[in-house]
Amino acid sequence: MNVLYPSFPIRRLPAMILIAALGTLVAGAYGVVHDQISYAISPEYFTKMKFRQFDWADVGLPPRVFASVVGFLGTWWVGMVAGWFAARAGLVELPRAERWRCVPRCFGIVLVTAAVAGLIGALVGVALARSGDLSSWDELRTELAVRDVPAFVIVAYLHGGGYLGAALGLVLAIVYVRRRVRSFV
Repeated sequence: MNVLYPSFPIRRLPAMILIAALGTLVAGAYGVVHDQISYAISPEYFTKMKFRQFDWADVGLPPRVFASVVGFLGTWWVGMVAGWFAARAGLVELPRAERWRCVPRCFGIVLVTAAVAGLIGALVGVALARSGDLSSWDELRTELAVRDVPAFVIVAYLHGGGYLGAALGLVLAIVYVRRRVRSFV
């Protein structure tokens, strides 16, 4: 497989696109749930930062609903990339029945790893918030006029951990796919 100039039989393209599209939907749904949890911890993370980042998508929905929209928009692309790379790693090379058994497992690996890493990130944020020294957040606190800095920090670490976890989960999913492909060769 040439990473810079990928080549594959064109007949595999529809399955690759379908897997990427499924990844888009799965990651988007994860983002909706994730940001509802995040919003419950720190509404300010959204009202002071995320809503500004996604103001182009604001059509006047209530804040909790807009947080779901932000969650979808912030994660759909991760699932698309993960689905595409998992397909390129060999999902489309598997026999059809085995492929469709592996797809949910592959996405499950990414989701669970992202969720666990997000939880670890949130726990790091809690530990940092409880330490009482949030001076490194002073500039952001002032710039965004954040009142509940500890909650903001927890959600920031939760989000950062989740994205790192998704990247690690993709690596683990690709390893899983490659092993499945080798077992069918």
